[in-house]
Amino acid sequence: MTRPKVAWKSLRRAADVLLTLVFLASCGVNMMPTGDVWYTQHYYIMQDFERTVYRTLSEAGKKEFHDLFWATRDPASRTIFQERLSYTMNAYKRENSGQPWNTDRGRIYLLNGPPAAIDVDQNISWGTQIGQPANYAVDRSNEDVQAYRAEVWTYSIQKQYVKYAFIFVAPNEWKLSPALVAGSKYIGELENYGKMVTFGIRNPETYKQDLEALEKKK
Repeated sequence: MTRPKVAWKSLRRAADVLLTLVFLASCGVNMMPTGDVWYTQHYYIMQDFERTVYRTLSEAGKKEFHDLFWATRDPASRTIFQERLSYTMNAYKRENSGQPWNTDRGRIYLLNGPPAAIDVDQNISWGTQIGQPANYAVDRSNEDVQAYRAEVWTYSIQKQYVKYAFIFVAPNEWKLSPALVAGSKYIGELENYGKMVTFGIRNPETYKQDLEALEKKK
């Protein structure tokens, strides 16, 4: 597979900045509660007003919300979501064994689905063993995540390309790099397509009325 022409050192520096921002964001009052499994799974496909309502509900109200959430959407979208969720639970469990979907790659996959292409930058020298020639390398891609240093996922929308770059951060995480992502003006359109079309609401006004009634129950 062809390696993308990306400045990996710049991406790593950007990742350090990103990790700092993630830490600061985690101090906010609106951070995603990891103890609410349903919320963490659906958070990225939810529209803003749904998140706002959900956070105000009691435990009983949240259970009713779960049913309303999918009742207002096309049944096919739920099938799509379950297929994507099943994939993330297997593919990204090394990063977060408890919530594989609650990772950068898991989030993007749940919202956008499988990319049209994935390019990887492999750390070939990492596999070099003592006592072997300098150019001797072992394929450890199936053994340890550190065999790869970066991944670039490519999607297309309206004949335009959208790219996400992920870099490896020890010991076992892959972080979305803003260095490459920030350069694509179509990312917003792609992610909005996921929320509004793939997982779109069929009857917004009726749905909002149902949610208002649910809020009044608390």
